[in-house]
Amino acid sequence: MPTRDIEGYPLSYAEAGTGAPLVLVHGTLGDQRVWAEQMQPFAAQYHVLSLSMRHTWPDTWREGGDFTIDRHVADVAAFIRALGTGPAYLCGHSRGGHIAFRVAERHPELVRALVLIEPGGEIDESLGGSPAPTGQQAGVFGEAAALVGKGEHEAGVRRIAEHTSGAGAWERRPKVRQMLSLDNATTLLGQIHEKRSRYSRAAAAKITAPTLLVIGAATQPGFKTVATALQGAIAHCERVDIPEATHSLIFDDPARVNASVLAFLARH
Repeated sequence: MPTRDIEGYPLSYAEAGTGAPLVLVHGTLGDQRVWAEQMQPFAAQYHVLSLSMRHTWPDTWREGGDFTIDRHVADVAAFIRALGTGPAYLCGHSRGGHIAFRVAERHPELVRALVLIEPGGEIDESLGGSPAPTGQQAGVFGEAAALVGKGEHEAGVRRIAEHTSGAGAWERRPKVRQMLSLDNATTLLGQIHEKRSRYSRAAAAKITAPTLLVIGAATQPGFKTVATALQGAIAHCERVDIPEATHSLIFDDPARVNASVLAFLARH
């Protein structure tokens, strides 16, 4: 698989198709393989590049303090610049949606259009959130990381699956997806120190790219809260709700997700 040197780190990615670049950013416990159901449909019209963020598969976790939101935002921005083709279409799921949001906020010149598929995180008071962070997400990730640190990898990733997709989520997942998560279990040891900021109205106002929010109709309430807040705060924003889909909507209903994304990109 190809790699590109990003500030001294060999960032691995999968690619397919030709044309304008479409960069895909995975979420927690993921890597470039999570977009398997999107690669070929998207590649029919775009040069699709699915990233593995630093320290995810095929690499391995190493201590070093660089598994942060800011580091990954800088990596995605540098990757787009290195393509040398101007602004790219940018799509992220869950934590990858948060990263994509920050790239569009901080580097608007690099983003032609933005797709946020259930972006992860919390909203601050300016978007109707609580005056202070709830700490719920940090607590869950801390519990999961503690289990992984003790060698209980499956218990740790199950905790994250249930937090994002409800009780029984881990058992409902096909084996291939379970193995993908287990391949990245040790990244939780870094993610608990990721320093993720809450979404704010001021940050959303800096996003100038046309934006699509894709949400699972059966997702957890927190993801709907974030989506509704961002929908009202990003200037040029559309939203699609995928019937019966959970937070795992790129796996639950890839056909509807793909059609929604492609229809949006065709207009921009």
